[in-house]
Amino acid sequence: MIRSSVVRLVLASTVFVLSVSILRAADEWPVFRGGDGQSKSPDTGLLKEWPDGGPALLWKAEDIGKGYSAVTVAGGLVYVTGDEGEKLYIRAFDLSGKEVWKKDNGPAWKASHPGSRASVTIDSGKAYLLSGVGVLGCYEAKTGRRLWYKEMKEWGGKPGGWGYAESPLVVGNAVIVKPGGKSCIVALNKMTGQQLWASQSFGGPEYSSCTYFEHNKIPLIVTGTRSGIICVSAKTGQTVWTDGFCAGNTANCPTPIYSDGHVFWSNGYGKGGICYKLDAQGKGQEVWRTRDLVSHHGGYLVQDGCIYGNHERGVTCLDLKTGQKKWTHDAVGKGSIAWADGMLYLFSERAGQAALATCSPDGLEIKGKVKVEGGGPSWAHPVIIGGRLYLRYDTTLYCFDIKAK
Repeated sequence: MIRSSVVRLVLASTVFVLSVSILRAADEWPVFRGGDGQSKSPDTGLLKEWPDGGPALLWKAEDIGKGYSAVTVAGGLVYVTGDEGEKLYIRAFDLSGKEVWKKDNGPAWKASHPGSRASVTIDSGKAYLLSGVGVLGCYEAKTGRRLWYKEMKEWGGKPGGWGYAESPLVVGNAVIVKPGGKSCIVALNKMTGQQLWASQSFGGPEYSSCTYFEHNKIPLIVTGTRSGIICVSAKTGQTVWTDGFCAGNTANCPTPIYSDGHVFWSNGYGKGGICYKLDAQGKGQEVWRTRDLVSHHGGYLVQDGCIYGNHERGVTCLDLKTGQKKWTHDAVGKGSIAWADGMLYLFSERAGQAALATCSPDGLEIKGKVKVEGGGPSWAHPVIIGGRLYLRYDTTLYCFDIKAK
């Protein structure tokens, strides 16, 4: 049966220009996993412990469509995606939870694990989304008016077994995605959709998003593919280095991260993680690998020289430069992770349980839990911005007040 499309609100050019602004509004989370790609929030003044039952619920939006995508927040709007019937929809809500607009981004993914995958990327008044079937759409962020769209099959790309799942990356005047096929990564003019550059082929696109960073003033993009991790020039798409470490044809989901001259990537299915140290030219050399951090979907982040990440059925802390394990904790089980104001935010994959925890190489201590309702797996990462915690589970979006009083 097709769900109602009504959302119920419950209150409680050809020249590549490289210019990336690092100054984002303090209350914005415009891209998947935040501005640094590590799910780290700029918020301060947040609760260090939650009351029994969790923080106060400000509002929830029900019937937003089936999906696994996390929200993004920019310009006073909250963006989320979901499948309804045969279509994938983007919805924009204001900060009170009122729906402002709704627009379809083409056909929904109907094969393995139906539901929305990618998060909406917001940049310069535009909203970008790549669907599971490979449609990249560009919209006016305030109104939802579609400006242009491209299909990944234009580059010979086709979705993997679970569909396209990456969230678009915007760098300067380019929006960057991975069609796979004859060009693994392409940069398109973010205003028109015209191609600026294309990388060589590395096989299938897989599921991780692209990460932009500058190393020794060299602009680079790193991402995972079916054949391993790749790093290319953000200016030209030319290959800088590659490595065959991956979980094979099964699934390579998490997004690589960069910190202090190192790139770290971990995968599930027993594969584990690997860390590379970059030389002056940005080329990576393996320094360690581990099976103490096997991350399927939930990701990882670096704080004060330590990696904190989802490991199979819990959370693990490793030293970034050596890979030494500091600790492993069951926490809320397998799930996703974020950081804000010195604390970790954990969201379980199956039970709808979120937790606040300490962030220290000395160990993890739970400082409160809250449970949200939903069905099936939850692969949406928690978002902490503007003193609020956003949790998406299945067809419902929850917004909690986590400001310290």
